[in-house]
This record gives sequence, C-alpha cells and structure tokens, in this order.
Amino acid sequence: MNVEIFVQNVKDFCKKKGVKPTIACEESGAGKNLLNHIESRGSIPSVAKVQMLAEYLGVTVSELLGEKAPPADQPANGREAEFVRLFDQLTPDQQALVLAQLKGIVDAQDK
Repeated sequence: MNVEIFVQNVKDFCKKKGVKPTIACEESGAGKNLLNHIESRGSIPSVAKVQMLAEYLGVTVSELLGEKAPPADQPANGREAEFVRLFDQLTPDQQALVLAQLKGIVDAQDK
C-alpha cells in the first residue's frame, strides 16, 4: 500500500463529498485520527478501516488505494500481483531489503 496515495485519495474523495477528512474517518468508524497516524507515524491502516472509509465515501477500496487495473492487452500474472500486493505492505526499508535480495538472486543466476 502506498500510504501517500491513500491519504491523498482520501482527501480528494472527501473534498468531492464536501466533508473534512477527520469527519469522514470518524463517521465511517475508521477512527478520527486515522490519517494523522498514517502521516505522522507511518502506520498502515487495516483492511477493515480502509473498507469502512471507502464505503462511507461511496468509492471502491481499489479507488481509495489508487490501484490501477492492468491494461486489457496484458493479463495480470497471479504471482506478480501477489508479489506487488505484499511488497506494497512493506515499509520503505523492508522494500529496499527485498529489492537488494532480488538483485542478488538475479546476479547469481547470470554467473
């Protein structure tokens, strides 16, 4: 999950709905301080909170997360989609470690 995109999308959808983000978070049941925790602490919201907020705003979870459908001429690879889903849940430091490990594996194969 890209938290910056998520937070920006929440703000954008709130603006369209004419409600302040803190009010939307509180009234949806996700928690009044949800966005503050995400922005200041780097927290990742639970699936349940994202779903509550999406429902309140009248959008899909995918729209709120900023997910894009794969191009029609390029079917999604199940393993690739799973990797991306899991990778997006990692912190930036964890993502860097995973990338370094992958590069090491690929480099070892080339030898």
